[in-house]
Amino acid sequence: MNRKSLGQNFLFDPSILEKIVDAAGISAGDTVLEIGPGPGKLTRLLARTARRVVAIELDGRLYENLKDEMAGLENVELICGDALKYDYAGIGQFRVVANIPYYITTPLIFKLIDARPNLVSMTLTIQKEVAERIVAGPGTKDYGALSIGVQYHSKPGIEFIIPAAAFRPVPKVDSAVIRMDMRKSPAVAVADEALFFRIIRAGFSQRRKTLSNSLRPLFSDIKDILTAVGIDANRRAETLGMEEFAELAEYIRNNVPQ
Repeated sequence: MNRKSLGQNFLFDPSILEKIVDAAGISAGDTVLEIGPGPGKLTRLLARTARRVVAIELDGRLYENLKDEMAGLENVELICGDALKYDYAGIGQFRVVANIPYYITTPLIFKLIDARPNLVSMTLTIQKEVAERIVAGPGTKDYGALSIGVQYHSKPGIEFIIPAAAFRPVPKVDSAVIRMDMRKSPAVAVADEALFFRIIRAGFSQRRKTLSNSLRPLFSDIKDILTAVGIDANRRAETLGMEEFAELAEYIRNNVPQ
């Protein structure tokens, strides 16, 4: 039985599960981290392909069932714990394949990104709307701080859509399988990542405002700063590419007292 408090929606269709494994690009030498294995259907498929599968399950009841289900599979390691609190440093180089609860999607993605450079890729089944935000580019309605935050560290792409009816219980929205291949170095070079992302978060905090208005709480002379960088102060954050945010951050770091 699923627990609504944990956002549990399970996939049982073997053809869809096979497509997820294929999309992840797992090889025989890989270590795969699965978060929220649930009934273990995907876990078994991963164990067939990967050298090692580490499956983290928060639900104690499911964990006990999984111990029976996975008996005899020597390359599967089950952990009863919270994926948002787990220390991934000891796993070694790994890929992530998971159907994760919608409510932890963003914090979990960034928790996993923090595990670089050991993290090779993430192939996640998440809410379709969130996947669209992750892959969005400048000038689109879905583009925002999440898009830049993920694209800065990875190369994301939507593999395929899974209709809501494929899950049990049936959620209210469709899902998407998204694969994020980690970059060896960030998409743009910035000397102060904290400043870079502080500017991005402020810029997108009120999407209808111009940059001069949304960034004024950070820098009182923002109009002069934007002019110096060659950015129209009347533009909105969603029109700026990552490179322009990087140029703005570098100018501020070098010329504006912090």
